[in-house]
Amino acid sequence: MKNLDLWNMLRSVPSEAIKPITAGRLKGFSDINPVWRMKALTDAFGPCGFGWWYRITDKRMEGQGSEIRAFVDIELYYVLDGKVSQPVVGTGGASFLTNEKNGAYTSDECYKMALTDAISVAAKALGVAADIYYDKDRDKYTTVEPAEKTGEKTFTPTCADCGKQIDDKVHDFSVKYFGKPYCRDCQKNHSRK
Repeated sequence: MKNLDLWNMLRSVPSEAIKPITAGRLKGFSDINPVWRMKALTDAFGPCGFGWWYRITDKRMEGQGSEIRAFVDIELYYVLDGKVSQPVVGTGGASFLTNEKNGAYTSDECYKMALTDAISVAAKALGVAADIYYDKDRDKYTTVEPAEKTGEKTFTPTCADCGKQIDDKVHDFSVKYFGKPYCRDCQKNHSRK
């Protein structure tokens, strides 16, 4: 097998497994059906538990202000050409306690959602849904807006915490020093930690 054979086999997502995100901070991105992702892994390696599997290595809750998030770390394994892979790590997260406009909301499915996210992160390293994730190097901290003159999409950086649009200099500085794009106000919050 050549280096990119597996990647190329897993990279495209059928349209019925893609749902556009139409609201919120991730508006303009695509949500990929997690069952399709597992089907793609099963198609490539065999049934879960035999051809591919994961092991949960950590499960935790972390607070930020008055909100709490659940995180799950996994190691994903697969069998290729009769050999078991080294672990492919993935960390996923989901909200447990969120402050919404109508008050606090708790999710009893936060660990399940964090596990689904962790599998997504690990599978991404194998090329699963690469065509979606690699669309002009977008990431979840970038919003999409139509360009008025060219008809092409342009990408405007946004703050990872509050969603406010930020300019390229603020984006680049924040990613360099904080690892994520934050507006100037949110940078102050993160520098105190």
